[in-house]
Amino acid sequence: MSTSAANRGTLSQRPGRFAVTTVTLDQPATARSTRYHREIARSIITHNSSPDLHFDASINPYRGCEHGCIYCFARPNHAYVDLSPGQDFESEIFYKENAAEVLRDTLRKRSYRCQPVVIGTATDPYQPAERERRITRELLQVLNECRHPFSLITKSALVLRDLDLIAPAAREGRASVAVSVTTLDNRLKNQLEPRASAGRERVRVVRELARAGVPVTVLVAPLIPFINDHEMEEIVAQVAAAGARSAGFVVLRLPHEVGPLWQEWLAEHYPDRAAKVMATLRDLHGGAAYDSRWHHRHRGQGPWAQLLQQRFRGACQRHGLAPREGFALDSSAFRAPGDAGQLSLWEG
Repeated sequence: MSTSAANRGTLSQRPGRFAVTTVTLDQPATARSTRYHREIARSIITHNSSPDLHFDASINPYRGCEHGCIYCFARPNHAYVDLSPGQDFESEIFYKENAAEVLRDTLRKRSYRCQPVVIGTATDPYQPAERERRITRELLQVLNECRHPFSLITKSALVLRDLDLIAPAAREGRASVAVSVTTLDNRLKNQLEPRASAGRERVRVVRELARAGVPVTVLVAPLIPFINDHEMEEIVAQVAAAGARSAGFVVLRLPHEVGPLWQEWLAEHYPDRAAKVMATLRDLHGGAAYDSRWHHRHRGQGPWAQLLQQRFRGACQRHGLAPREGFALDSSAFRAPGDAGQLSLWEG
């Protein structure tokens, strides 16, 4: 199944780092339609041990993301399925059709130990495919049935569709949402994130979530010197006024194929400042375009990193936002599901 073509984040079909052959397209990259591929998941919860992250357990209902964010750190994952981290990442979307079923089976195991799970750590759980696939919604239904704590990370207004599931869980201390706000400039948004919700629409999302009693943190991410860093203070001010409780930022990350894709985009859209942007990014990462070391990859190091940190901390203090931390969510009410998707009769 496919959807009609529209703007893309990149025009490149750069092959993945494991590719042994390359494919030349007969049609212009901008004419490519989105194709959806059914994927049968064997497991659904993944774990990490990174000290940079505020979570351990996560779920990603989709592989690839139609939002087309040129900077997306998940792009290199498409190389593992022999596809391009460029155009393929945003036009060849894999959906985990049995995600809710696998989640229910996982939560049913006697060995399972409940801890908050974060949905959308790699690709957006509310990207366009979710309107029809409703996989994220099905996952939330399972989590709510079991009184399991969860957080969501998104830049899409579609999250408001599921307020009927998120808000009741939030009132019981079992749910929170992180909203990514990269820019309030719609022209820049259309270049950086062509199919994502507009920045001011995301501020509205923060307002609606907060009004419904959902704890909201905002991620000003990625911060890119000379591209969007001048918006930092205004974004913080607007999301604080909308009801966000905390905020954090991440500097631009360029792992693997993201680096050359980003430099192609930069040369196309901002040739006048491309050299300055890359020189500053190298200053942030010890002379390299990217430093993957823990404690450095998200914030960078050196004078530029210190300046961004000071500006961000000052803006948050002025507007009453706490530093970004994972909200403490309640796991004590968890009840394992029964064999037929009903809660176990052995649980109170």
